Amino acid sequence: MTTEVENEKTQDQDKNLAQLYNETIHDVTEGEIVQGKIVGITSRDVFVDIGYKAEGVIALSEFEDPKALQMGQTIEVLLESKDTKDGLLLLSKRKADRDMGWTHIVSKYKEEDIIKGTVMKKVKGGLTVDVGVEAFLPASLVAIKGFTNLDQFVGQTMEFKILKINRSRKNIVLSRRDALVKEMEEKKTKILGELKSGQTREGIVKNVTDFGVFVDLGGVDGLLHITDMSWGRINHPSELVSIADKIQVVILAFDKENMKISLGLKQKTKNPWTQATEKYTVGTKIQGKVVNIVSYGAFVELEKGIEALVHVSELSWTKRVNHPSEVLKVGDTVDAVVLSIDLENQKMALGIRQAAENPWLKIDQKYPPGTRIKGKVRSVTDYGAFIEVEEGIDGLVHISDMSWTRRLNHPGEILKKGQKVEAVVLSTDGLNQKISLGVKQLSLDPWPDLVTRYPVGTSLEGKISKLATFGIFVEMESELEGLIHISEVEGSGPLEQRFKAGEMVSVRVIRIDEEKRQIGLSMKGVK
Repeated sequence: MTTEVENEKTQDQDKNLAQLYNETIHDVTEGEIVQGKIVGITSRDVFVDIGYKAEGVIALSEFEDPKALQMGQTIEVLLESKDTKDGLLLLSKRKADRDMGWTHIVSKYKEEDIIKGTVMKKVKGGLTVDVGVEAFLPASLVAIKGFTNLDQFVGQTMEFKILKINRSRKNIVLSRRDALVKEMEEKKTKILGELKSGQTREGIVKNVTDFGVFVDLGGVDGLLHITDMSWGRINHPSELVSIADKIQVVILAFDKENMKISLGLKQKTKNPWTQATEKYTVGTKIQGKVVNIVSYGAFVELEKGIEALVHVSELSWTKRVNHPSEVLKVGDTVDAVVLSIDLENQKMALGIRQAAENPWLKIDQKYPPGTRIKGKVRSVTDYGAFIEVEEGIDGLVHISDMSWTRRLNHPGEILKKGQKVEAVVLSTDGLNQKISLGVKQLSLDPWPDLVTRYPVGTSLEGKISKLATFGIFVEMESELEGLIHISEVEGSGPLEQRFKAGEMVSVRVIRIDEEKRQIGLSMKGVK
């Protein structure tokens, strides 16, 4: 009897123990995240009690800092599988962290938000970034300007913009470029809110171009135009600044809407033109350096920031200057006289010739009419030839003053460039810088004698000098020609087919006009 009672008592105890054990066992499902306690650590694995009938195992490599693990430590794990060959549960620390991180991320952030993360490694097409979960950063979105070396970003912690959250696939696409753009826009807005015209700010030279310099004012760029860099002349901005230079600039103007800022460097100092009228009065003789030559004149620097123009017409009293480079070159030091000054438009006109005596003022006394001069033919035009009377002073021999008797089509028939000739001064005009010369006046007018020698009716033999549509010119003697009008030519048909230059013909004088210096001839009625 006693034995039966003891057996029943033992059975009840076993039953109670089994019930108590079952009550301590949690029913977990695969894929669930549960808490567990570390009960064992080996060189390869970590054993965790999650309150189930079997312990779980996790590879030691899943822990970021294995040395920090301690017996009895509570951790979050994910149950991957209940069925294993050795009877242990297969757990994952990494997947638990990822799932918990994902839940945290999607509950706290949304697309377009800025999130901080650390670049983990380079992968195909971009980089992986740890933002609490693993996210993908495409290579094209790493920076504002493309980078080919993605390795330089590995290990860097920075901010990113969330472009896309795919909940079904549990992945996130990031953009560093968009985060940078947003950051720059915020800086621009902040700086533009602080700017005021006339304000002086420090900036860093970002880029140098032919037309000016772009300066970074701390997140927003301003343009320092070449015309606002110096009161003096510069040919290129690189003469004053280089990339990465720190410079102090003045805010000239800014457009908040278009985020455009105009900067000045020369405005830090006083405009030298403000005192120009006191220093450079009209008539003042000054000295300066030629800094630029253009087709219409030369610019002369009087001091830094003040340049004046010497027009080509004010370079010389005597020389015919077609281009300033004929008498000046950049770097020349010249004496000049202030002719005019326009303070409002910051312009000044100089004359170089005014710094020397005008030789034309004495020309009337030096070369009275009738004076014989010798000179070289400087140039020949359709209407005459210019002869050098003295250095820098030319006189004009008009075509009508080249011969008493010859009918000239062009001055080049008598005078050639470079030819040395003698001439007579007919008139002078020092005020207008003109001298009129004559070559035919070297000898007496032969026409009074010709009228006597060739009365109307005189017959003679002459040589054809040239043919024209209206008649034939005949050389009666040296330097003397008469015209046979076509109506006075015997026969019919084109003259050029019937006559030729150099041919001798018999003619008679039918008209002689001393006033017009003309002789009319005829072939008709010649005996």
